[in-house]
Amino acid sequence: MKHLVLLGGGYGNMRVLKRLLNSSDLPENIQLTLIDRVPYHCLKTEYYALAAGTISDHHVRVTFPDHPRLNIKYGEVTAIDVKEKKVLLKDQDAVSYDDLVIGLGCEDKYHNVPGADQFTLSIQTIDKSRQTYQILNNLHANAVVAVVGAGLSGVELASELRESRPDLTIKLFDRGDMILSAYKKRLSNYVQNWFVEHGVEVINNSNVTKVEEGALYNHDEKVECDAIVWTAGIQPSRIVRDLDVEKDSQGRVVLTEHHHLPTEEHVYVVGDCASLPYAPSAQLAEEQAEQISQVLLARWNEQPLPEMNEIKLKGVMGSLGKKSGFGTMGSTALIGRVPRLLKSGILWLYKYQV
Repeated sequence: MKHLVLLGGGYGNMRVLKRLLNSSDLPENIQLTLIDRVPYHCLKTEYYALAAGTISDHHVRVTFPDHPRLNIKYGEVTAIDVKEKKVLLKDQDAVSYDDLVIGLGCEDKYHNVPGADQFTLSIQTIDKSRQTYQILNNLHANAVVAVVGAGLSGVELASELRESRPDLTIKLFDRGDMILSAYKKRLSNYVQNWFVEHGVEVINNSNVTKVEEGALYNHDEKVECDAIVWTAGIQPSRIVRDLDVEKDSQGRVVLTEHHHLPTEEHVYVVGDCASLPYAPSAQLAEEQAEQISQVLLARWNEQPLPEMNEIKLKGVMGSLGKKSGFGTMGSTALIGRVPRLLKSGILWLYKYQV
């Protein structure tokens, strides 16, 4: 028997499982093991709504596949021994593998801002999102909430929180001249104006230099806050950061065109930890997983490795509360009701087809 171990039940490894377990080309001598800390797949793209209190916990959980070829093991990965081909687990025996797919996701990146790791809330894991929900929704009326970082996560959290708690004073700190400045001007103008119209204070050209209990410092000017949520950057998980392998300037693992380590063809990396010419996203992880699945099946069936086509992303959809949104499809910018409906439809299809 050959043993494929998948670390992390995120978007990438869920797609690998779907493709392999449904494939008639999966050899009989392949056994699969998925290792995760929690007993369900989590819809990380919806953590902002969980934290804001507009959806309940069960809306962001999807059951792992039930299949005779799949063993699911719950535990916390503490290290990966590439030389010995073992995954080390906290308070459990190590798990040996023949092939490994690392999909351990990302953590907040604090950019060496003093106090940011101690005094800010997070939406990077389901546990942290739950904690953020408890704190945000227990705040007194007219409390001040700062959201640091106005990328997709920060924008969605701030807008959702505005609908959930209209009594709060929300401050959104953005390093750029305009929110979502990497997108077309029509889209970024729309999002910025939405916040102005809905009473969210957008602080452009910000630079958070320090965080302490009850306050942050923007360009060294103190801003008192009742809660601070950090959405200002991500980095690969600690397990991946500790791997002695080649990485890019963002700390992501450099891979071959077939998505494995240059020095170890049996170790693949999928999702946020992989060095790819795109911003990390659920869609990117799934597209990469499709190619990893093709490579694994070809190797197991002793066939030539497939040529890897360039990954082409379909677009991005974001929400501004429950009734408005924004997005891109190809070179087209979408704003208003349509992208919000599209995002809801995509989520519904994913939950019931995963």
